[in-house]
Parts: sequence; C-alpha cells; structure tokens
Amino acid sequence: MQPKILLVDDREDNLLSIEAILAPSGYQFVKANSGRQALKVLLAEFDFAIILMDVKMPNLNGFETAALIYERERLRHIPIIFITANNYGDENVFKGYQSGAIDYIFKPFNPDVLRAKVSVLIDLYKKNRLLLEQEQKLIAINKSLEREVAERKNSEEKVKQLNRKLLENIANLESANKDLERFAFMASHDLQEPLRKIRMFSDRLLTKSTNIPEDDAKLVNRIQQAAERMQVLIVDILSFSKVSNDKSAFMESDLNTVIKDVLTDMEDEINSNNATISVQPLPTLLVRPTLMRPLFHNLIGNALKYRKKDEDVSIEIRSEVTFGISDRDKNLVNKYCRIFIKDNGIGFDQKYADEIFGMFRRLHHNGEYSGTGVGLALCKKIAELHHGFISARSRINEGATFIVSFPLKHEEVKVV
Repeated sequence: MQPKILLVDDREDNLLSIEAILAPSGYQFVKANSGRQALKVLLAEFDFAIILMDVKMPNLNGFETAALIYERERLRHIPIIFITANNYGDENVFKGYQSGAIDYIFKPFNPDVLRAKVSVLIDLYKKNRLLLEQEQKLIAINKSLEREVAERKNSEEKVKQLNRKLLENIANLESANKDLERFAFMASHDLQEPLRKIRMFSDRLLTKSTNIPEDDAKLVNRIQQAAERMQVLIVDILSFSKVSNDKSAFMESDLNTVIKDVLTDMEDEINSNNATISVQPLPTLLVRPTLMRPLFHNLIGNALKYRKKDEDVSIEIRSEVTFGISDRDKNLVNKYCRIFIKDNGIGFDQKYADEIFGMFRRLHHNGEYSGTGVGLALCKKIAELHHGFISARSRINEGATFIVSFPLKHEEVKVV
C-alpha cells in the first residue's frame, strides 16, 4: 500500500506545487483547503504517513489545527511539517513545535530538501508499520500460545483425571476379582459337603431298597450323575481359584521330572486309552513348580479325551527355543521356550482356536465328551502367570497341537 500524505493549504497553487514535487516518489495525496477540512478528512481517515501544512490559513491557522489534531489519541503518531512563507521568529517557531510539529520548511523551499525530509519520514513510517505488523503478529502468536498452553493444561488435567479414574477402576477390579476368587473358593468348598451327602444317600437308597421301582431307580441314577458332574465342576473351579491365588516362588524346575510324575499319575487313563506318548528331552525352566503339574495334566488329559474312536492315541511332547521381536523396541529380541503337545485326535475348526480357552467354553455337548470347560482356561491362566501365552493349531479329524510359550533369558535354558 502506497504511503498517504495529507496536504493542507488554503491556496490551490501551493497544493499543486507540492504534489508535483513529491509525485514521482509514488505517494498518495489527500488535499485540504483549510484546517477545518483537514480535521474532517482526519475524522474519516487517519492512516497518513505525514502531514504537510501551511501555517497561515484563514479561520483556523496551522498551529491551531495541529493542536486540535494532536488532541486525538489515534492521530498523535502522524508527524506534521509546517510550510510557511514568513519567519515568525523563534517564539513562533517554538509555538509550532509546542503544537506538535516536528519541522519547518520555509518558502520558497528547495524541492530536494522537501523530498529528502519527506523521504526520511516516510521511511520511518514504513518501519513503524512493519513494527506494528510484527507486534500484531506477536500478539496473535502469544494469544495462540496461551490458548495452546491452556488447552494442554486442560488436556493434561483430563489425562490425570482419567489416570486417577483408571487406577481407581483397576484397584476396584482387583479387589472385586479377589473377592470373586475368595467367594468361588469358599462357595465351591462349602458345596462339596451337601453333594457328598446327596451321592451317599442316593447310593444307600439304591443298595438298601431292593424293591425300588425301575423308573425310580433311573431317577436316582440321574441324581447321582448330576451330582457327580457338579462335583467335577466344583473341583475344577477350586483348581482355578487355587491357581489364581498361587503365590509360590519361581524355581528352576526340570520339566522332564514334571512330565514323568504326571504320566505316572495318569497311567491308568493312558493304558485304558491304549495311548502312546513320546517325550523328547525338555529344558529346565524358571517356573512355579506347583503350576506345571495341572498344566500338563490338563493338556495330556485333553488329548486322551478327544481321541478318535477307531484309532489308538498318539501324543508327542517336545520343546524348542524361538525368537520374537519386542513390541516396544523393534531392536530387541525376546526368547521363548515353546512346548508342543501334539495329538492325533478329532481336532477342531481353527476358527475356534481362541474361544476354546474361555471359561466354561466347550465345543461339544455333554453327552459326547465329559468335561466342564475349565481345563483349558486353567492352562491359559497358568501361562499368563508366567508372563507367557498358550495357543492351538488344529483341523477337524487331523489332531491338535497345543503350544505353551514361556519368555526366558538365555541362561535360564538348560536342556537335559
């Protein structure tokens, strides 16, 4: 935008003369023929770089006009140069400066001097404009920063509130889980006694009552079967509760010894299923020994349970050390000991590979295969308590392979 200059003189020839001298420099000019007209112009426009004003004008002279101009706050930044044909002496010169003028030019004036003085003031005006623009930008930036800081503080406060709420929820959830586990343990334990009595009295009813009708005997048998299933479920729930509350220390344990003890305990079941179990050498791991027995017992028992009716059971147990990339740092490599339990049973559809580890989740009806749906959930819990995980691979009628992965350090692995 071109700088604007206000020219104030009661003589039109003087206005045209000044405009002709300064026009080549590319300025915009607004002309006023009196002090009053100059004030009217300044009421509508105030963005002038400089005012060139004659001193001797009718009605309102230059000094009086300058004084009225500078009474207004928004006009005080505009420099005024008085142009006069008379030398009024030092007293009047002082009066002009006192009214706000910054300089005098006496007629007849040197055009080069006029151009030089105006050029200096125009340059100052431009620099001041730049400074004002920078100031406005800085003010806008500061306001934006203040908003960002306020928003960040609000966000941080919200995050803190959410974290506090999350910690409270976690604490409440942990407390509820502990209460639930204690309740499950106590309820299951307390239910054992009435179940034993139901089974005991139903046995007495069948053995002592020789004349019991056949239909009634069937009903009593159904009572015994239901009580037996319920007792198995209670035992499984108790086992799950005990695993959840297990606080035993991690110890270096030879898994070969653990497997051997489990197979000894299951010898009758293995023989009755005509099962062949091959076990390759397993490592010594830092684990909770008390949890390894139910882990292998459930996985081997699962393989025996879901056998093919027309084929002998074959189970293979082996291990290997594998590597996985850390989720947090892609440059770190995690080591896992993976234990495989593979069978040649009926298998299952791979789409259920995650669901089978849910509590009470079963793929078969009670009439087909016995069970409560707690065994694999128990295995998953044991793996998680060791900061590991369990997975399964299978196809229908092609057997299943269960894989338990334990995270470890290199020095923890000792293959026997």
